[in-house]
Amino acid sequence: MRSLVLVGHGSHLNGDSAGAVYYYAELVRQQGIFAEVIEGYWKEEPSLRQVLKTSASTEVTVIPMFISEGYFTETVIPRELGLGHQGPVPEGGIARVIGGRTVRYTLPYGVHPKMQDVILARAREVLPDLDRPEVGRDTTLVVLGHGTTRNENSNKVIERNAAALRERGIFAEVHALYLDEDPKVGTWPERVGAKNVVIVPFFASEGWHTQETIPAELGLTGTATLFTDTPSGPQTVYYTKPVGTHPMIAEVILQLAAEASQARGGDLDRTHAESWRLLTRLAHGGLRVGEVLISPYSGLLELRHMLDEGRPTTDLLTYVTPEGLRDRVRQDDAGEYRPVRTFRTLPRGWRAVVDEADLRRALHYIYPAVVEETRAYTCHSLRATPWPTTARRQTGIYAKVQKASSAQVEAVAQKVCAACLRTRLWAAEPLGQTFFDGVPGGIPCAEACTYLVAAVRDELSAEKSPEKQDQAKLEQA
Repeated sequence: MRSLVLVGHGSHLNGDSAGAVYYYAELVRQQGIFAEVIEGYWKEEPSLRQVLKTSASTEVTVIPMFISEGYFTETVIPRELGLGHQGPVPEGGIARVIGGRTVRYTLPYGVHPKMQDVILARAREVLPDLDRPEVGRDTTLVVLGHGTTRNENSNKVIERNAAALRERGIFAEVHALYLDEDPKVGTWPERVGAKNVVIVPFFASEGWHTQETIPAELGLTGTATLFTDTPSGPQTVYYTKPVGTHPMIAEVILQLAAEASQARGGDLDRTHAESWRLLTRLAHGGLRVGEVLISPYSGLLELRHMLDEGRPTTDLLTYVTPEGLRDRVRQDDAGEYRPVRTFRTLPRGWRAVVDEADLRRALHYIYPAVVEETRAYTCHSLRATPWPTTARRQTGIYAKVQKASSAQVEAVAQKVCAACLRTRLWAAEPLGQTFFDGVPGGIPCAEACTYLVAAVRDELSAEKSPEKQDQAKLEQA
């Protein structure tokens, strides 16, 4: 009974940002090595403050799905998980006992030595004859990083991989170049004399940089682009997909997990198991959770929107896997991304038919951590985090929320939280409802979510705008 948690950044604005983590979670899940594979995010649900609660095991390995070490892997993620660690993570990772669970936190996948093989795999995709000595001798590899002056570790992984591949002797030359830092990728014609140039973006996913910025800056027209007027004569640039989207990343994840989990397997978390046993028993008798109606169905369990009760099944799109349901409920009826799952925007027109084993993951994708937190509330073990504590944890562009007054926070919360099924414990009276009684608003909210934090920041920024100040003057006059 070991659980694996893959942690990504996530986004309030773009649902695609979580795609890579979902993809690798499914690949690893298919291996059957772990009792469960869970996704968690900084700016999406389940949040880093919630995700450990959703684990069924007392032995949990957490892998940050980032391409390099840096602020998020060394500061944000350990802080939000409550690991009591800040700064560089040692090679073997760190281990802490949190709430009866042994939590092992590893380095990000991008720094693992096996990433050299991923870079080579990408190069071979665009240049299949690379292993022929005469081709390798006339080929230069460029490992392309983003580059930043804010954290030198993000460049170290690029330099380290370039040096290791240089020692293998496969290529005539190996260069580490950057998009936003010297030496910049645009200087490749001055540095490379080989006829073939393979550029491998050391990025976690496809995005604006890999699809737009880099091709535009280099004048690339596709996978292979011929340049006839370089200082070294005609040269062909081969541009690969980013390393972070290669299927081999699943192998890197498994190796990281194996290296971090040398101890015995964990036990089943009894409180967690009791919560889901109770919910499953209630579900077989018919149950409402938020906007979801759960009903018995031919020995299985059916989930649908409560407003679709009684609607013919032929009118509903049926899902038989939690993953299919996940992709549907991440969007509302208009096809817009739902940044907070407990917003009252759950789409209609679907049903999911699952067995007891898949019920937990299916409901988790609809309402992450709701079962665990609601059960904890009824057992008087759910601790609310006051707004000032949440605000003090914010850094960077979100640090300004520490200056928000109680009245400003409440004004924003009145607008944002009115659309949510949760009831605020961090700024409200106790709920007074029972476990899963089907009352809207009966879902506890122990801490202000990152979406609300962003909304408070936006409000403070708007108040400083010239338009807002002019409006305030008019109101005062």
